Amino acid sequence: MKLTKEQQQEIKELQSQDNKTRRIISPGLEKILFEAIPILDHGFVRVIDYMGDDTSIVQAARVSYGKGTKKVSTDSGLIKYLMRHWHSTPFEMCEIKYHIKLPIFIARQWIRHRTANVNEYSARYSILDKEFYLPSKENLAAQSKSNRQGRGDILTGDQANEVLNLLKNDAERTYDNYETMLNQRYDGSTIDENKSGLARELARMNLTLNTYTQWYWKTDLLNLMNFLRLRADSHAQYEIRAYADVMLDTLKKWVPITFEAFMDYRVGGTEVSSKGKKIIKDLISGKKVDIASSGLSKREWNELMNAFDIKEKIIK
Repeated sequence: MKLTKEQQQEIKELQSQDNKTRRIISPGLEKILFEAIPILDHGFVRVIDYMGDDTSIVQAARVSYGKGTKKVSTDSGLIKYLMRHWHSTPFEMCEIKYHIKLPIFIARQWIRHRTANVNEYSARYSILDKEFYLPSKENLAAQSKSNRQGRGDILTGDQANEVLNLLKNDAERTYDNYETMLNQRYDGSTIDENKSGLARELARMNLTLNTYTQWYWKTDLLNLMNFLRLRADSHAQYEIRAYADVMLDTLKKWVPITFEAFMDYRVGGTEVSSKGKKIIKDLISGKKVDIASSGLSKREWNELMNAFDIKEKIIK
């Protein structure tokens, strides 16, 4: 991870502040506020602002049905109830803002979550950092034969080295060409005093997708949990999951009661259709079940059996 001198100074100044406020604060999140948490080879996540905590959720829920506030001892039960019954608006009362540095190809996957306010580093205005994401060898894998958007067997030996060299050489060559078109080096020096550089908005199109970009990403708690439920999942792409795992830890520090309910009901729980519910009831009562009479597709059947660890029932 590499921070510019300006970013390092900004973090130092922000963390040295001793502001007093009447707003609700989260002690756990305050401890890591502004800190750059390293991810991948050059990336990071920073929490730079937030609003509310567990009590904000409880307050919003109770006001919504006219009962005011109650004792803190009942907060956990209420938050679990809200999570269990898919109530959403109380969780929208909390917000958080991140500063994230990530490879462009992950940013393009990430932006599909259209539930946040995003402001990205402008390559029309500034020169992008000379930094590229290169996977570690244990994260180099062949295309999965059963999943069109997943990875299969790990690449090893000469094949892994060849792929890494291709990724590195292509990124460096295109960045060199990017500097040539700009007529300016990354360090700010001019290449040729007698030439004009190509407009930055045009020169950037030559860069590889493993080049790093940065953005501010602000969202509410409900949509953060929706993002994490998908991207911190074991089936998510490794690179975006690395970011989601760090953000999951910030969620725990920010709203610990909500985090516990989220892990229990969203991450650890499962949804069952009416047909699936009948199959589980039949299994509990000792009845024989089979895919032919279940009304489920092969995929639905396998997902249901996997969810309840009934592995001997899985149809290949």
